[in-house]
Amino acid sequence: MTTEILGVIATYGLTLLLAWPLARYIVKVFNGEKTWSDFMAPLERLFFKISGINPKEEMTWKEHLKALLTINLVWFVYAFFMLMFQDKLPLNPDGNPGQSADLAFNTAISFLVNCNLQHYSGETGVTYLTQLFVLAFLQFVSAATGIAALIVVFKAFKEKSTTKLGNFWDIFLKTNTRLLLPLCIVIAIILAFNGTPASYDGKDTVVTMQGDTVNVSRGPAAGFVAIKHLGTNGGGWFGVNSAHPLENPNYVTWMTEMVAQVVIPIAMVFALGMFVNRRKFAYVIFGVMTIGMLCLLIPTMTAEINGNPAIAHMGIQQATGAMEGKEVRFGPAATGYWSTVTTIISTGSICGFHDSTMPMTGLMELLAMMLNCFYGGCGVGILNYYIFIIIAVFISGLMVGRTPELMGHKLEAREVKIAAIITLLSPFLILAGTALSSWVLAHHPEANWAVKPSAWLNNPGYHGFSEMLYEYTSSNANNGSGFEGLGDGNVFWNVTTGFVLILGRFLPIIGPVAIAGLMASKKFIPESAGTLRTDSITFGAMTFAVIVILTALAYFPALALGPIAEYFSLYR
Repeated sequence: MTTEILGVIATYGLTLLLAWPLARYIVKVFNGEKTWSDFMAPLERLFFKISGINPKEEMTWKEHLKALLTINLVWFVYAFFMLMFQDKLPLNPDGNPGQSADLAFNTAISFLVNCNLQHYSGETGVTYLTQLFVLAFLQFVSAATGIAALIVVFKAFKEKSTTKLGNFWDIFLKTNTRLLLPLCIVIAIILAFNGTPASYDGKDTVVTMQGDTVNVSRGPAAGFVAIKHLGTNGGGWFGVNSAHPLENPNYVTWMTEMVAQVVIPIAMVFALGMFVNRRKFAYVIFGVMTIGMLCLLIPTMTAEINGNPAIAHMGIQQATGAMEGKEVRFGPAATGYWSTVTTIISTGSICGFHDSTMPMTGLMELLAMMLNCFYGGCGVGILNYYIFIIIAVFISGLMVGRTPELMGHKLEAREVKIAAIITLLSPFLILAGTALSSWVLAHHPEANWAVKPSAWLNNPGYHGFSEMLYEYTSSNANNGSGFEGLGDGNVFWNVTTGFVLILGRFLPIIGPVAIAGLMASKKFIPESAGTLRTDSITFGAMTFAVIVILTALAYFPALALGPIAEYFSLYR
């Protein structure tokens, strides 16, 4: 167990070690400075020439959002029809069928919004063509979309007063060519050399030691898994994600995948300080996020290491901790770290089944997604945190009797209203969705769907409620992990979570970009003795308190009905 914990510490330390130089590189790329990746410039110029885009043309925040939303709509239509008709297209050696309209709707949206909620099993639900040219493609562009939106906010922070915030297409393309693609090549090579498949062969027939004949799926998984984690996407090539021995063959790949999914979110925090020349401000944000992560991680690892109290009450020793649903190669501590990181960040990949974790761990996983701002996904983590900063600045201004200011710009009613709407959006989507599914389960258990409501829940009672709560929480947080006891393969779950996915992704992007753009257009106000310092420990504590209080007020009743009640039921 000590070795496991040391492995977790080493993995996080390596992530920090790599995040700092990566942050410096990111700042140079988006400031237009010379970098080693300038050899990609001719390819970028060719792309802009073919598409007729002028990358030097400055855009307002509204034009940025128009471009972002328009191209995402195009990608959705493309993905939807490709998934529906994949059985009629090439690169399908296993003969997988096309997806139904409702499943294609859910899958296309899910990968478009960086969630990768999978209501199908990876190796049997899609083909090599759609895995690579639809889902892997969307994993690149969805991550780049979030980062591009954040760079717009960075530019708004940096300028004293402006309406011109760079060019979306230039930022978006460089995110792919200068950041995601080069790092994915390195990660994919590491994975391939450690046993992750990288061929286009179909299923292999294997005879086990017991004499059973088993068909083992393969395919070009290494590159897919690389962007799955680097882009904080999380969708598995195989149905059981990184709990699959080919998707995550050994401890080297475990560390690689863990570092990959955390390094960009942390690097973007450091990059914020470098980009706007407010490093103390970035350190405060990083400190709050790290403390928040530890508040979730420590109870999780403790619960998993100590095992199940109900089993202990039976007189059974659990020397290796709570091992149900765990990978024996990695153990409960490493799995606990993964489950925390994958839920505070919008990755959603797994190396052990969340449905089998202890109730305390389930509570921490749900809270991580409900908070959705401790590191967070590529770009959107800081965007979510920015909303809490706005609210904290507003409350602080009320407390001292001054008009609140942030980065030299007055914070007025319009910006606060936008922040309030975005803050209330997540609880509404999660709780309304859970209430609706609970009502359908209670009143229409025999509805004639692929999976009837009466068969939705593999676990009754508290845990069954948590399964439904988790599904909508994961969808809203663009996470994609699940309590897999839930039978979600029907039109109800495909459609309802699909709409939650859309709203939970794009409104929290639109809101922060709009606030940043509106504030950047205002007159710059130099700092004075009465200016609220946002780079102080006091303000960091204020922001942390706002995050905790708002989350507790919104979600405590629902959590009390699910994981909290389940936790206490083990000690009856």
